[in-house]
Amino acid sequence: MTNKIIFLSLITLSALMAHTDDPLVKPEVPLFSFKDKLHFYGDARIRHQEVQRDDKDSVYQGRYRIRLGTSYDISDNMVFEAQTSSGKGNPTSGNVKVDDGIDLNKFKFDIVDVDYKEGKNRYKVGRSKYLFYRAIKSQLIWDNDIRLDGLMYGYKDEDRFTLGVAKLNRLELEDNPNTKDIYMLTAQYIHQLQQENGHLNIGTGIYHYEGIKGNTAPYAKGALGNSYTNGVYEHDYTILELSAEESFSNVLGKPLKLASTFAYNSAVSQHNFAYDVSAKLGSTKKDYDWQVGYTYRKLERDAVYAAHNDSDFIAGGSDGRGHIITTKMRVSKHMDVAGHFQWSKKFIDSAKPEADYHRIMLDMILKF
Repeated sequence: MTNKIIFLSLITLSALMAHTDDPLVKPEVPLFSFKDKLHFYGDARIRHQEVQRDDKDSVYQGRYRIRLGTSYDISDNMVFEAQTSSGKGNPTSGNVKVDDGIDLNKFKFDIVDVDYKEGKNRYKVGRSKYLFYRAIKSQLIWDNDIRLDGLMYGYKDEDRFTLGVAKLNRLELEDNPNTKDIYMLTAQYIHQLQQENGHLNIGTGIYHYEGIKGNTAPYAKGALGNSYTNGVYEHDYTILELSAEESFSNVLGKPLKLASTFAYNSAVSQHNFAYDVSAKLGSTKKDYDWQVGYTYRKLERDAVYAAHNDSDFIAGGSDGRGHIITTKMRVSKHMDVAGHFQWSKKFIDSAKPEADYHRIMLDMILKF
C-alpha cells in the first residue's frame, strides 16, 4: 500500500508540474542548474496496456517508466552524462507494473558516458544512446531503449556518418561454459538530397555481432524468436541495412514523412530478411499539435538480433508481421499523450502455428 501511495503521489506531483508556468520546469531547459554546469532532468510515463493473443492468456495492466538524469559541463565541448531508469533487467524497456509500486531495486544505470563535440564531429565513450539514424525512428533493428557500452563516433552535416565498437551488456550472467562475451562493430552512412518541398535521406549500414553463434541468450527473455537449440544460438548476425525517408514540409498544412527500412542478415542463408514501411503525418512542436503514424512490418526469424529490436512489436523479437498505428498529442511543453494500436501475427517463420497478437497502449508522458 505504501508503494502505491508513493507512486500515485509522484504522478500527481508530476501532473501539477506539467501545467505550471514556472520557466525552469520544462524539457527544453534543465530543471535545475548549478553555475550553468550541473543540470538535472527527467520524465515519467504512465501506461494502460492491453494484450490479446491466441497462444497465451490476455493481459490488462498498468505500467510506468521513470527516468532521472544529470549532466555536468566539463568544458564547452565536453559533457558527462548519467541517467537511471526503471526496468532493471530489461535492456529494451523501462516499464514496471504499477501493482509492484516504486522499488529502487528495479532501477538501472541507463546512461553513464562522456559526450564530446567538436564542430561536426561527435564522440561518445561509456554506456550511451546510440547515434544511428533511423527512418521515422524505425525500431526494426534497434529498440528506442537499447544502450551500447563502448565508443561511438558521429559526423553530422547534410550527410551523416557513424562508427562504433561496443561490448554487449549482459544482464543475465549464467554459470554455463557456453556463456561468452559478445562484441559489436557498427557503421552507418546517410546521404541527404534537398528538394523543393522537403528532402530525401537515403542510407546504408552494417551491424556485426561477434560471438553469438554457440553462445547463450544474454537476457532473461531468451532468444525471442532467433534460432536457438540446446540452450545456444544457431547462427551469427551480420545485419546489412538500407533505408530511405522522404520528408515533405507541407501537405494539407502538416509535415509528412514516408519511409522504408530493410534488414538482411548476411551470416545466414535463410529466414534472414526483414522490412518495414511507414508514414507519419504531423508533428508535436507546439501545444495541441498532433501526429499520426502507420507502419507495416515483417520480420523473418533470423533477420535481426532479436534481443535488440522493438520490444513492443509481437511482444519483442523476431518471427512476425503486422500493422501498427500510433498517435501523439502535445498537451503542454511538459506533457504528451500517445497511443499505440497493433494487429499482428507471431510465428510466421517457424514450426509453431501462427498466432494472432493484438496490443493497445495508452500513454501519458510527463517531462520535468
